[in-house]
Amino acid sequence: MTLCLRGLSVPSHASDFSNEKRETRNEKRLQSTVMLLAGDVGGTKTFVGLFERAATRPVTVDIKTFSTQQYASLGDIIDAYLVGLPAVPRLDAACFGVAGPVIEGTATLTNVPWQISAADVVQRFGVRHVGLLNDLESMAYSVAVLEPDELAIIQRGVPRIAANAAVIAAGTGLGEAFLHWIDGRFYPAPSEGGHADFAPHTERQIALLRMLTQEFGRAEWEHVISGPGLVNVHRFTHGVTPCRAADLLRVEPDVAAAISASALEGRCDACVEALQIFVQVYGAEAGNLALRSVAGAVFLGGGIAPKILPALQDGSFVRAFTAKGPMRDLLAAVPVHVILNPQAGLIGAAVYADGMT
Repeated sequence: MTLCLRGLSVPSHASDFSNEKRETRNEKRLQSTVMLLAGDVGGTKTFVGLFERAATRPVTVDIKTFSTQQYASLGDIIDAYLVGLPAVPRLDAACFGVAGPVIEGTATLTNVPWQISAADVVQRFGVRHVGLLNDLESMAYSVAVLEPDELAIIQRGVPRIAANAAVIAAGTGLGEAFLHWIDGRFYPAPSEGGHADFAPHTERQIALLRMLTQEFGRAEWEHVISGPGLVNVHRFTHGVTPCRAADLLRVEPDVAAAISASALEGRCDACVEALQIFVQVYGAEAGNLALRSVAGAVFLGGGIAPKILPALQDGSFVRAFTAKGPMRDLLAAVPVHVILNPQAGLIGAAVYADGMT
C-alpha cells in the first residue's frame, strides 16, 4: 500500500516511521522534562492532562477525557491516564479540581460516590506536591490567564483592573467561587453557594419554588441552575401537557441539552419558557454573587453556558443580573463573560500546581 502526497507515491511504512519518530520524541520529552499533572473532576466527565511550566500559563502537553462514573476512584482514572502515555512522566506537582467541598485535603464529591484525599495521591503515585481544590476554585485560577478568544461577552460593562471577581458555573451541578484581589493578584476562594436557598423573584418562579419544595423538602439554586435543574424547570412548565419536542428528548441522551435545543429552535413553547426561566434565575444568582463579592467582573463557566449563548445574550440574563434596586447602576457596570474553553478548570489546576514548588 502507498500514500500519495502532492503527486508523489510514498510507501506506507514511511508514515509508520514518521509516527515512530514522533512517539520517540514524545517519550524523550516526558522523560527529560519535569511535568505538572492536572485534573478537573466533574460529575459527568473528568479531564486529565500534562503541562510544562511556563512564565504565565502552563503549556499543554497532553489532555485526555474520561467518563467519571465509569471509574471507582480518581486514582483509577490517573492510572488509566498514565498507562496510556508513551513513557512514565517526571512529575513534580499535581493538582485536581473536584466537584465538592475540600476540607483539610480531603473531598467527598457531591454527585459522585467518591472520597478523594491528596495524601492518597501522594502515596499511590509518588508525587511530592499534590493540591486538591474545589472545582470552581480551580476554574477561578484560570481566569487571569484566559485569552480574549476564550471568552464571550454577555455584558461589556466598565472593566476595572484592581477589583474582585466571581465565577459561577452550571453543569451537572452549580458551582460558585470568589476571586479576591489582594496585593496585585487574584486569590480564589471556594464556596458551596449552589446549595443555598433558591429565592424566586417572579410569580411564575414562586410557583416553581412550591413544586421544588414539595419534591425535595427545600429548594436550592442547583435545583434550577444546572442540567438536572433545567429538567426540573421543564417538568414545571409542561405540567401534564406533553412536550412538543418529545421525539428529540427520546433520542438525545443528554435531556437538558435536548431541552435547550428545542427551546433555541422554538420547537415547543413550554421548552422556550423553561429556558427563559433558567436564564432569568441564572442571571439573578450571578448578580447576587457579584453583590456578595463587590465584583469587578463575573465569569460564567461550566458546560451549559456556551451551548445556550444566544439565550444568554438576548437581554433577559442582564435584566435579571442588574435588577437589584439601588445596586442596579453598580451591576450595570460589571463586565460579564462566558468562559468558552471547556478545559478552563484543568488549566486552573495546572496554574495552581505550577505555584506549589
